[in-house]
Amino acid sequence: MLALRLTRAARLAVQLRRLLVAVASAGTGFLLLCALGHALTHPEAPGASALRLAWCAAPLAATVYLAVAVARTDPGTRPRPGLSAIGLGPGRLMAVSATTTALSAALGSVAALLVFLQLRGDLTGAPADGAVTGALALGQRLPAPAVVTLLTLVPAAASAAVALNLRPRGPRPAPSAGSRRYGRFGAYGWGAARETFGTYGRYGARLAPAPASASASASAQPAGSRAAGAAPVDAGGTLLAQASDTHPPAATDGTPATPDAVPDPTDTPRPHTTTLPWGIAVLTAGLAVETYAGDTATPATTPSAAVLAGWALTALGLALAGPGLTHLCGRLLQAVRPGALRLLAGRVLMEESHRIGRPLGVVCSVASAAYAAATLYDADGPDFGPLSTLGALVVAGCAVATLLTAAVEAKHDRTDTTDALLRLGAPPATLRAAAAVRAGTLLVMFGPLTLIVAHLASLPAAR
Repeated sequence: MLALRLTRAARLAVQLRRLLVAVASAGTGFLLLCALGHALTHPEAPGASALRLAWCAAPLAATVYLAVAVARTDPGTRPRPGLSAIGLGPGRLMAVSATTTALSAALGSVAALLVFLQLRGDLTGAPADGAVTGALALGQRLPAPAVVTLLTLVPAAASAAVALNLRPRGPRPAPSAGSRRYGRFGAYGWGAARETFGTYGRYGARLAPAPASASASASAQPAGSRAAGAAPVDAGGTLLAQASDTHPPAATDGTPATPDAVPDPTDTPRPHTTTLPWGIAVLTAGLAVETYAGDTATPATTPSAAVLAGWALTALGLALAGPGLTHLCGRLLQAVRPGALRLLAGRVLMEESHRIGRPLGVVCSVASAAYAAATLYDADGPDFGPLSTLGALVVAGCAVATLLTAAVEAKHDRTDTTDALLRLGAPPATLRAAAAVRAGTLLVMFGPLTLIVAHLASLPAAR
């Protein structure tokens, strides 16, 4: 009931994004029902029916990806102060968001069933004529368990993905205060202060400069109170610190210092370039699989499961490499004495690289796949039927809608920064110019990359 109230009280933009999820779910559900109808119409070819069902994984993944992006930008399910007191903590809000996503996807599945029954003639008694009649199982009874299973696949997958992405994450445990990290000649890790080459052999390098009070007290000691070669001590007999010691001095502000305290990695921003090598490796593997599948396929047959696996690996590789490439664009904008415009645009790209990099990679993979499919479905290849067109529209539409949703989310998160810049006197034209510079830089980076990947993916089909 709470999910229904939040759904009804949402703004128009939020309702439109949920409507996009419902439309994508309807298209995916219709394709799944058509795969079932093809299996009922052609019982002698189970392999072709299984291949059609496997190709439905692409629009299913695109729909789930869009549903997760829409759920993340839903303002009604974000944690706010005071909600935990009435029982709406992060876990409850996550459940509400998953339920809302399931309702939107279920609405699309019901619409897909109604359209499928309408084309079959079960509602009006007049079946439709056209190229999709072979996938409607005209004159045959639809198995209810199979229909229910296929139609609940999209809502279940979307709600599970939303719950997994929006689950409450607790703070990372702090490092133990008693843990010790050894220096260069130790058995584990690095010390807090890394010495340069030759530090241990340099005369007097291991002795830290003593404070003035300690120097005075040390000079006041008799010469025989300290043996030759012994470590320096103060008046109280405390051993003075050395440069090679790994324990830092005690804090002067009353906070106890821990030995070699390691900063929490969650406190410092991490660059999103760690997945770039993995993305390049997965992209190379996907192109290799597509090349092998294109060499073994015949022009008169539909794309095999190997082609689907190659395209999936290519999309995954571009999605993994997208944040790193976006972060690289931000660094390149700030190179060679940047001005205020390039500095602002580059910092925003570096900050938003993880959020918009993956959708950009997915859009590039969809564009390259569209180019390869246009090369494959030529005059000598198979016909590009209405079901293939519907699947391509669902995948492309979900990819573009996810990118736009991520861009809107990034813009909303930068509202405070933008207001602060305007209060400081930054002209609005500068902010618009920075946005244009960011868009142009991303286009320069991802445009040629898309063309290169599309050309490499279409080479086997061209031969």
